[in-house]
Amino acid sequence: MQFLDYVLGLLESAQSPERIQPLYTVTGGNLGPEAEIAELSGYRGSRPVCVGNAAARQIQLDVFGPIVQLLADLAEGDAPLSSQHWRITEAMVEAVERRWQEPDQGIWEIRHRRRHHVHSKVMCWATMDRAIAVEARFLDRRRPSWEALRGEIAEDLLDQGYKPSVGAFTAAYDGDDLDAAALHVGLSGLLPPDDPRFVGTVEAVERHLRRGAAVFRYRCDDGLPGGEGAFHLCTAWLIDAYVRVGRVNDARDLFSDMIVLTGATGVLSEQIDPRTGAALGNTPQAYSHIGVIESALLLSRFDRPAAAP
Repeated sequence: MQFLDYVLGLLESAQSPERIQPLYTVTGGNLGPEAEIAELSGYRGSRPVCVGNAAARQIQLDVFGPIVQLLADLAEGDAPLSSQHWRITEAMVEAVERRWQEPDQGIWEIRHRRRHHVHSKVMCWATMDRAIAVEARFLDRRRPSWEALRGEIAEDLLDQGYKPSVGAFTAAYDGDDLDAAALHVGLSGLLPPDDPRFVGTVEAVERHLRRGAAVFRYRCDDGLPGGEGAFHLCTAWLIDAYVRVGRVNDARDLFSDMIVLTGATGVLSEQIDPRTGAALGNTPQAYSHIGVIESALLLSRFDRPAAAP
């Protein structure tokens, strides 16, 4: 609930809901400008060493969805939500209404031109879908305009995000490059697990982005110097996707391999080099650990029966 109070503070300081930034300081202030410290080599030569983050000024339309997802989860659990929390829901819907048709930098903070990212559109759809659920539970009513916008976003996404030539949803409307975040077309509930378009996306990510126990988020140029490793969070998404399409044994095997990567400390970094097993990126990384926890909880529903004595 304290996080929601933090979001309320951000809404108070923002010009309007759709202008909420992707990043803030822990006290809710604006980040300083990004700058490189050329004199420092970084961990094992991982230049550039930077302070600040230019992504704070980017347009990332996926940020509204997780906030309303949290509110929906709390409402489902009969948490003591207030009228102030309902105001957050309405603000996130207002943000989507005003900006969902725009291109953005997306969840990965791409430094190139803005694109119509599939994941961002899914999160805009999820904002509307969860807001509808919150309103039904919190106020016992449904708003036709919200349902209409949810349908409009879904229609746009399904028409332009799926590429029959690839057999999958791609990273964005304007290309054939893949992105593990596109798995959310099924993980979000927008498509049912048995929809061939979702199944095809799972198989495409597996084929092109998975390397052993690791999954890359994408393999295209993102405008940043140097290469990168595979993302543990993306591995967790693929585990979830395997379960949804009925490949529970594959999900269990990938989860077991992922756990091995935690090593003796049980700590996960943001990324890993699939060739060497070296940890890369931010360490420890909350998203990586959240992914492990969610995968473990999901697979616990499918425990193998105990062996006969």
